[in-house]
Amino acid sequence: MSDEHHTELAAGKRAPALRFIFITATLDVIALGLMIPVLPNLVKALAQGSTADAAFWVGIFSSTWGLMQFVVSPIMGMMSDRFGRRPVILTSIFGLGIDFLFMALAPTLAWLYVGRIINGATAASFSTANAYVADITAPENRAKAFGMIGASFGIGFTVGPVIGGWLGDIDLRLPFFVCAAVALTNWLYGYFVLPESLPPERRVKRFDWKKANPVGSLKLLRSHPDLLGLASIGFLFQLAHNVLPSIFVLYMGERYHWNLKQVGLSLLGTGIAGIIVQTLLIGPAVKRIGERGALLVGLTFGVLGFAIYALAPTGLIYLCGIPVFALMSFTGPGMQGLMSRRVGPSEQGQLQGANASIQGITAIVGPQLFTLTYAWNLKNPGVLHLPGFPILIAAGLLALGFVIALGVAKPPKVSGEPASVQA
Repeated sequence: MSDEHHTELAAGKRAPALRFIFITATLDVIALGLMIPVLPNLVKALAQGSTADAAFWVGIFSSTWGLMQFVVSPIMGMMSDRFGRRPVILTSIFGLGIDFLFMALAPTLAWLYVGRIINGATAASFSTANAYVADITAPENRAKAFGMIGASFGIGFTVGPVIGGWLGDIDLRLPFFVCAAVALTNWLYGYFVLPESLPPERRVKRFDWKKANPVGSLKLLRSHPDLLGLASIGFLFQLAHNVLPSIFVLYMGERYHWNLKQVGLSLLGTGIAGIIVQTLLIGPAVKRIGERGALLVGLTFGVLGFAIYALAPTGLIYLCGIPVFALMSFTGPGMQGLMSRRVGPSEQGQLQGANASIQGITAIVGPQLFTLTYAWNLKNPGVLHLPGFPILIAAGLLALGFVIALGVAKPPKVSGEPASVQA
């Protein structure tokens, strides 16, 4: 059953559908990337505070965004399993565009906070996009396909921050208007082009709130061998990754005295390195070392990259860590490939919803962990004068993930879809 569906899509729809999802994810992430160098500074301007105060409020904003992801993502995942991927993706993209307009016009910190709440709810299309990819690719090709989706994030977070830095120097609100235009253009494009990937006969028969609530969605992770262990690695990986949007703009400005354009250019270099890894290296590497090997390689270089970022005494040495850190891009595709093999077609949305819910939890905890640690370091330099200490915490989290991966990152006993859905 599974092979038949993949063959049909491969004949005429699979490649165009993958291209659309790639373009959709890229445009969405460009819109989010535009805000990276701008949002902390807009928060700082509206709060009329110091860098430490801005770090505190950025942490609050980020945690709220994560809370909305935690609550909404499993609902979106279940809805996509029940009603199809297309309506969920298009609704999320449209809501994202409207929300960017709302934040562009926000007159106070409170209004901006409300916009951030809405943004967290409408950004749930990424988990459904991953389910879409799982729908239209054979299990043995998913790691490569997930790598391409990861490359869209790399492109978006490469182009977006650079443009955001330039536009932000003109007006801190201008990037939000551009984000709205990008998201709404993307929605219009998708409305006319995006095909449905999950036919009615492969959908769940009813919408189950017990599985759609965040706690219920996580029960899926206990229902398949090693899935909970892989999800634990995903939790640690996403928690560590939260250090990037939480403190890096403030960190690079404070430690290396970089302006917005310089920060944007450093993120450009990071993004280009990640794109090279995701588009050129992941596919051949997975064929050679497997999804387990890709996961272990990604975690190893993530630890090393974070360590360089944390300990680099100069901006030049910091930049030397970029190619090392880029190899962390192996982590996500390897992990996603292993996880998607363990569930059937009608559970892919629920799986991605559960993954996004985990990401939401890390987005609640991570910003508080990293921003408060960073703010404490700035306010108490005599106690622990180590500005990169929060980044070392991130490195430690990835090291723990590596240890867990040694035990649970194994291919399923049956190649392809789980046995229960192959009959």
